[in-house]
Amino acid sequence: MQNETVSSAGFSQTEIESVVVPGLVWAFRIHSDGSSESLDVGQPIELRSPGLLWLHFNLADVRACQWLSASRLDIPPIAKVMVLSRDEFQQLHALDDCVYGVISDLVRAIDAPTEQIGYLRFAMTENLLVSGRQRALSSVDATRRVLESGLKISTAAALLETIVDHVADSMERISDQLGSDLDSIEEKILSDTGDDRRKELGRVRRTCLRLHRQLWGLRQVFHRLDNEDAKKLKPSVRLHAAKLAQRLDELDHEIMEMRERSRLLQEELQLQMEEQSNKSLHLLSVLTALLLPPTLITGIFGMNTKGLPLTEDESGFYIAIGLLFSSAALAYYIMKRLRIVR
Repeated sequence: MQNETVSSAGFSQTEIESVVVPGLVWAFRIHSDGSSESLDVGQPIELRSPGLLWLHFNLADVRACQWLSASRLDIPPIAKVMVLSRDEFQQLHALDDCVYGVISDLVRAIDAPTEQIGYLRFAMTENLLVSGRQRALSSVDATRRVLESGLKISTAAALLETIVDHVADSMERISDQLGSDLDSIEEKILSDTGDDRRKELGRVRRTCLRLHRQLWGLRQVFHRLDNEDAKKLKPSVRLHAAKLAQRLDELDHEIMEMRERSRLLQEELQLQMEEQSNKSLHLLSVLTALLLPPTLITGIFGMNTKGLPLTEDESGFYIAIGLLFSSAALAYYIMKRLRIVR
């Protein structure tokens, strides 16, 4: 029997070449003609067969982390450490014809992307893309679906660019929804319906801030990659960083415009609320002024002292009532003359 080479982690060379990989969410083999083949994650996968292999892991699965840590995948050790890390700041590095890093994405619910932020960790070489996430992400899922629908991918860089494009698409859809929400809020504010829209505006501003933070970080890593000596990489792993950064710049600009617009709407709403509050205080002041003379007269006739007028008069009650209304009318007339009320 031919002897097998055993790695220090306990995996034989045969197991490394063809193995059932634990913790895989999906796997694709992309052939030289650009066509992609979805691989059965429950069956052994040939890790070193021709073509580009995309392995996408659930990093919340301990078995996946253990397998990645022990495997002999053809990626630099520092890139493997990055994939297995829990870093939540975006970064992108190029080393020995390998591009690796962490980028943000929107967490995906069952039917659509949410506004929550998740992180995609990856390492890419000419023939291999290893990616992983803790929670389901929208961009990689969208990329999976377009591969299954027949999209042709020429290189590993093109595959990663497709993922980043879908990151931008997801954030752009959220941006469009925020724009529609702002249109609705603005319409209600200008129609002066009296509704309190502070909570809705706060949600929009909070979402814009979250998206801006992630887009700003994503822009920076691609600008940095474009400025660094990444052109020495092989064409198959050389990203069009400037093109991606330009699209992210435009999207971030739109997000910042909506953030500023929401701030102005919040100020408009605050002015309306202050105006309404001033009206209420004015009305309260007028009512107080109208009631002060009748209150004074009531207090005088309520004193328990001798010599009060009208105490012996049979029509005293009616006279006192007349004085109350007359004093209120006199106060109103004076405020009208002084233009305190209109």
